[in-house]
Amino acid sequence: MNSSPTQTIVPILAGGGTRLPAHVGVLTALRDMNFGYQHIVGVSGGSVVAALAAFGKSPEHMRELFRVVNFSQFRGYSLINLLLRGGLSNGKRFERWLESEIGLVCFKDCPVELHVVATDVRSGLPVIFNRHNSPDLTVARAVLFSISIPLLFPFHHYGRHVLTDGSILAEDGLFRDWAGDRTPVFCFRLRDSRVASEHPARKILPVADYMFMLMRTFMSTMSREYMNEALWLNTVLIQTEGMSPLEFNMTPGQKNSLFESGYNTTRDYLPTKLARQKAD
Repeated sequence: MNSSPTQTIVPILAGGGTRLPAHVGVLTALRDMNFGYQHIVGVSGGSVVAALAAFGKSPEHMRELFRVVNFSQFRGYSLINLLLRGGLSNGKRFERWLESEIGLVCFKDCPVELHVVATDVRSGLPVIFNRHNSPDLTVARAVLFSISIPLLFPFHHYGRHVLTDGSILAEDGLFRDWAGDRTPVFCFRLRDSRVASEHPARKILPVADYMFMLMRTFMSTMSREYMNEALWLNTVLIQTEGMSPLEFNMTPGQKNSLFESGYNTTRDYLPTKLARQKAD
């Protein structure tokens, strides 16, 4: 976050699954253009990057972190966990990993206003975790709620809510006056406009593969959904070149391509969209 930015916005890092380097590219471009933020919103995979940024991790740190991290370590293959809790993985390994990066911190500890969005499957409405709503909740736990793709990660009970991945929300649910002072809001959304590579079949535990393929198809289809025209000026679409939200074994080259796409798209389109907003 810049100390004296020339323009302040509220970035929404929306969805993305494992394609986290694209959101790192977005934040790098914002910094290089001297765009700042006091509020940052994370949804699904975007909440991982938002949490790291909110606790002071630089774009360079995050880029290197995601270059070396093995995303497949967060997958699970427990059919018992699937039957009892709705997901092949219990998510604990991911939660511990994020805690190792930012610490056992709560929202009240955050130096900027971090908002993490999950979905309540009881109501179909967003549940927002932040300093006001959940000051004593650990950020890592809220991010786990937000990234919990059904069938892959469990459903989580929090108060009266049954929580799952934030990216299954209708997109207009993300657009609000997050800062309370009409600071411009921009949603950085990843779009998979090409067909992802075929998932290799395995003979051991094929049911787990079936679940994975089902959710990959579902999440990829969601990333191509129709864009509401009314939200177009507030949305920056970042193409992911056929990489689905569940690419757990990306090469360094693919991760770099995602970073460049996030960076270049933000630099190319955000200033124009902001100027048109101001003109309207």
